[in-house]
Amino acid sequence: MEKLIEKSCCAFAEALASKAPVPGGGGAAALAGALGTALGSMVANFTTGKKKYAAYEEEIQAVLRDMAQIQARLLALVDEDAEAFAPLSAAYAIPKGAPGRAETLETAALNACKAPREMAALCGQAIERLDVLLEKGSVLLLSDVGCGALLCGAALQSAALNVFVNTSTLQNREQAQAIETEVDALLEQYIPRAADIAQAVRRRVRKEG
Repeated sequence: MEKLIEKSCCAFAEALASKAPVPGGGGAAALAGALGTALGSMVANFTTGKKKYAAYEEEIQAVLRDMAQIQARLLALVDEDAEAFAPLSAAYAIPKGAPGRAETLETAALNACKAPREMAALCGQAIERLDVLLEKGSVLLLSDVGCGALLCGAALQSAALNVFVNTSTLQNREQAQAIETEVDALLEQYIPRAADIAQAVRRRVRKEG
């Protein structure tokens, strides 16, 4: 069976727009994060080996390695997120009052939180690397750093929504709150940071000082 991430860009967008249950917001979030990360890799690839940036070569190489791992994992999460939806959908289809329905739904909803939780954390890691590239990457690709930060920030926020829609159904409120607190911390730490990167890029490309 063809994986979602193996579809062409056009086919993926068509599937996203269709009545098919997957891909959905989670898959779109993972893909957006992977694209933002890829932009960071592009900046690093254009920077590495350049005499002007020789002092940063070791750091740029580290960014390249990290971004490759983050991108690969985000792409894998497109399908993992979709795979977690099927059991959740099946659980909701169980008639209310049926024996074991509540337990099955709880397990499925908790499992559906896993992929977007990881997406959010990975996007935060990518934003950290983009912050490095803001100062040490090639100035010729400065706008790509900003675009990458905005994409990763949007992906993080989108992933968070996909976590919250599932934690809202959990009967174990202590566990739900622990997950929400974890994701809230990522939002608090990295969304302002992504915005700061984009704002710094805007100021520089518009020569606003």
